[in-house]
Amino acid sequence: MKRIKVAVSSNEDNSYEILIGQDLLGRIASDLAEAKIAHSHALVTDSNVAELYGGSLLQDLEETLSEVRMIAFPAGEQSKTRKIKSFIEDRMLESGFGRDSSVIALGGGVVGDIAGFVAATYMRGVPCVQVPTSLVACVDSSVGGKTAVDTPHGKNFIGAFYQPWRVYVDTDTLKTLGPNQLAEGLAEIIKYGVIKSENLFCYLEENIEKIYEFDDAALLEVIEESCRIKAEVVEKDEKEQNLRKILNFGHTVGHAIEQLSDYTISHGEAISAGMVIEGKIALGKTGWSAQEQQRLTGLFKRAGLPTEPPSDVSVRKIIDVMKIDKKARKGKIEMSLPERIGRMKKQGGSYGIKIGEQAITSAFKS
Repeated sequence: MKRIKVAVSSNEDNSYEILIGQDLLGRIASDLAEAKIAHSHALVTDSNVAELYGGSLLQDLEETLSEVRMIAFPAGEQSKTRKIKSFIEDRMLESGFGRDSSVIALGGGVVGDIAGFVAATYMRGVPCVQVPTSLVACVDSSVGGKTAVDTPHGKNFIGAFYQPWRVYVDTDTLKTLGPNQLAEGLAEIIKYGVIKSENLFCYLEENIEKIYEFDDAALLEVIEESCRIKAEVVEKDEKEQNLRKILNFGHTVGHAIEQLSDYTISHGEAISAGMVIEGKIALGKTGWSAQEQQRLTGLFKRAGLPTEPPSDVSVRKIIDVMKIDKKARKGKIEMSLPERIGRMKKQGGSYGIKIGEQAITSAFKS
């Protein structure tokens, strides 16, 4: 088992550990009993994960802890709403859960985001335990404390920064994922290589097929390195004042694609196309070379990820959505762009670079 410490300190000590390894679901109940973080525990999951792992984890928790309730909601990005958040909170209130409660988020990114947001606001904040079961959640959304729900106006528009008590990355849960779900996580892992680690990028170029073969050593390597990078960034900039903006590479365009597709396009697919477009924007602006752009595009293709946005989504609509993206400032579109593989461009002291509409349009047409 691997341990990564996320040493976050803001107004209070929010530091926590990420545990990475096999058969970790079986130790959660005993860990919670020993730590005594709460009296009551809400196990929040979705309809898919509830069938796979919810029952066994619930049984472990009920045998070890005093009061536990499982709350499941329909799987999918369409459930990441204020309505579902209220549904979870109402179930907890009906069960008499007070300030001595915890929320256990068992599932992918949607579960982690919405359950984390519930934990951040329920009784003004209760401990949250993240138990990611998708590759994208293991390497990204479960780490760093970003929690949110979507609105008709945009993705992740209402949320909070709220660090978990602990993250359990049980790699055994990944073996139920299909190729498309693995590809989603690989999009985020490729991003980490671009923004912070040329070594990780090169490792993926040499070993990406092993991920699809569920090679334990390869999975552990890319998950551990991705979590280490995310932890390092979050430690230095918890609330995304500057450095943490580099984690948004590909997400300005990507979130717009997701939203305009009504979330029929997955997060990983959207941000892979987003990174290719934002890479094109970086050409001639940041030092990012055509050769590096080709390597990036080639790696996405090998991962089975799209390198172009859907043809039925207009550039004009994407630009309009990006103008009201939460990363925009004074109506100006802002992106984080690569300087070279393993390093992001800093302009005027900021990793957020304002991008004009013409540059975006040209990138889509090239």
